[in-house]
Amino acid sequence: MIVGLRSLAARWTTVVPAGAAVLLAFTWGRTVPGAVVALVTLVLAGVVLAAVHHAEVVAHRVGEPFGSLVLAVAVTIIEVALIVTLMADGGEKSATLARDTVFAAVMITCNGILGLSLLVASLRHGTAVFNPEGTGAALATVATLATLSLVLPTFTTSKPGPEFSSAQLTFAAVSSLILYGLFVATQTVRHRDYFLPITRQGEVIHAEDHADAPSGRTAGLSLGLLLLALIGVVGLAKGVSPTVESGVAAAGLPQAVVGVVIALLVLLPETIAALRSAHRDRVQTSLNLALGSAMASIGLTIPAVAMASLWLSGPLVLGLGAVHMVLLTLTVVVSSLTVVPGRATPLQGGVHLVLLAAYLELAVNP
Repeated sequence: MIVGLRSLAARWTTVVPAGAAVLLAFTWGRTVPGAVVALVTLVLAGVVLAAVHHAEVVAHRVGEPFGSLVLAVAVTIIEVALIVTLMADGGEKSATLARDTVFAAVMITCNGILGLSLLVASLRHGTAVFNPEGTGAALATVATLATLSLVLPTFTTSKPGPEFSSAQLTFAAVSSLILYGLFVATQTVRHRDYFLPITRQGEVIHAEDHADAPSGRTAGLSLGLLLLALIGVVGLAKGVSPTVESGVAAAGLPQAVVGVVIALLVLLPETIAALRSAHRDRVQTSLNLALGSAMASIGLTIPAVAMASLWLSGPLVLGLGAVHMVLLTLTVVVSSLTVVPGRATPLQGGVHLVLLAAYLELAVNP
């Protein structure tokens, strides 16, 4: 029996995603009572850890930057499905859900994940070292996508309010896909070395030398379990979202807080994976995850909600308010100053985390 328990414990990364899928099947579309919410939260934490494990297995097999790209795209695709589903169920009150969730994802990735990664790496290794060429290209793409999709709608005049007209929304969606496609091609084909971890002497690390890569069968199994785990993360997050929404309303908090909670939940796997990479002094991998997730969140969400708006009733508000535009501008400026030297100290990590704290504070107390 003891051997059986140990065997089960060793296979927890397989058991937990499967258990999450079963729990999701029983809770989907139903009102979840408080006791079940507690169980869902516990399973949610376990499935996040399982997702990180399987993402690292896949990343080790395919190498960087493909590994971080797999996790970022997988999480974002399922995040988009969650946003569209909630928009379809939410009616008028979900008009700003896409904007709030995407902007929350940008702030969490560009300040939270990036700041924590720099802080962990610099505290452990003295300084955090990364490639400014690849990271700068990623940051420029994120800044352009965020401005086109979240800032311009506030100033356009073809349609009342901070909304795009149909033609403008189509342009933003196509531009987002083109820019994201160009970045992926640059990251994985033409200039792949710019996105690989580097040594403290500036030499590119082409392969990890601490362990043999897993077999194709193992990596394929982990890829399937990763997708199952991510479906569990987002599906269970949707299951508890009514509880979150009612809690937000009961506390008298703005509706935008719901978008923040959704983004925090779905970005947990990337956050943990980035921190593990930073702890191993693979800061470039951490930054690939952070900026790649921000880019995928905008580049895939905006086209998806543009398509969904064809059959969803109600407005689609994408334009940011003045306070959030100031925070976005400050984030881009500070991130640029962080990226240019190619190395960072705990100070840079702390600055980004303060920006995230300011965003969270203003989300709760606008």
